[in-house]
Amino acid sequence: MAVDERLGAAAAMPPAESPPARPRGRGSGAAELFQRRVMPLLVIVLFLGVWEVLCRVLDVKTYLLPTPSRIWEELVRQGPSLVEHTWITTYEMLLGFGLAAVVGIGLAVLIVSSPLFDRSVMPVLIFSQTVPKIAIAPLFIVWFGFGPTAKVLVAFLICFFPIVIDTAIGLRSVSPDMLNLARSMGASWWDIFLKIRLPTALPYIFGGLKVAITLAVVGAVVGEFVGSTKGLGYVLLKANGELQTPLLFAAIAILTAIGILFYYLLEAAERLAIPWHVSRRGQEGNWTM
Repeated sequence: MAVDERLGAAAAMPPAESPPARPRGRGSGAAELFQRRVMPLLVIVLFLGVWEVLCRVLDVKTYLLPTPSRIWEELVRQGPSLVEHTWITTYEMLLGFGLAAVVGIGLAVLIVSSPLFDRSVMPVLIFSQTVPKIAIAPLFIVWFGFGPTAKVLVAFLICFFPIVIDTAIGLRSVSPDMLNLARSMGASWWDIFLKIRLPTALPYIFGGLKVAITLAVVGAVVGEFVGSTKGLGYVLLKANGELQTPLLFAAIAILTAIGILFYYLLEAAERLAIPWHVSRRGQEGNWTM
């Protein structure tokens, strides 16, 4: 009887109220802006400042490690020439990336749709990734010459595999119960793909695209290393052979900027295409240390 009374008293107690969510005012928005935008810039500026000071204090030779100011001078001095080489590398990178996106997403759809196709093609895809691309690049030069085609194909080979794998994982991540429910309601394969599989796979697709865009830069440069008279890869080889270290660092800085630029462009496209996913990830990130 005493147990029943205690259970009744516990049931009669009002439930504990959870603390109200703290509203995000101007202060929290400014703090988030500082952490996400200003803080990374400050870290970069601090790094460049320490680099500049150490090189001057230790009297490091320019051919070993130039100062950031010397690299900037080289960027300005070689500006017109570097712009031309940058455009060529960017053109090759984007063509290879675009081809990889089209072929990779198409292959992923076929892999998910047909188990026979999956078992037949996946070993070939894995084999293609085990072969060093630097070993294949000379063959492309022999087959396609010194034009942009060989560089585009090298960039394609390097960056299409992450797109295939991530897209296939995303398309397969749909709940079987949801698929069975859609089929029981008379949904066609096309309806299931457009309204269920594709929206579910979009976060994975964008993840693969963001990885691939950085690898596309590497692919274009690798192709230019093997045989080219233009492009930032050619600039790197020439600067290395002539011990023009400031020009070498200038080309590396431009390649880094290209990769970062297109990565964040894809991230912006991701925010527009799937804001529900990005906002949820951002809210979860606020709780991480």
